[in-house]
Amino acid sequence: MGRHNLNVRISEKERQILDKFCEVVDRSQSDVIREFIRSLEGKVINDQNVK
Repeated sequence: MGRHNLNVRISEKERQILDKFCEVVDRSQSDVIREFIRSLEGKVINDQNVK
């Protein structure tokens, strides 16, 4: 399984929130976003539209 790049447009307010969160938890934006995406798996596990 390879790595993929993802570009996301976010508002200035969303960027500020992400920057502050990353500063507080001392983690990179990429790390925080990857963890968030992984957390979605449990939320959609019963959704048969997600494969």
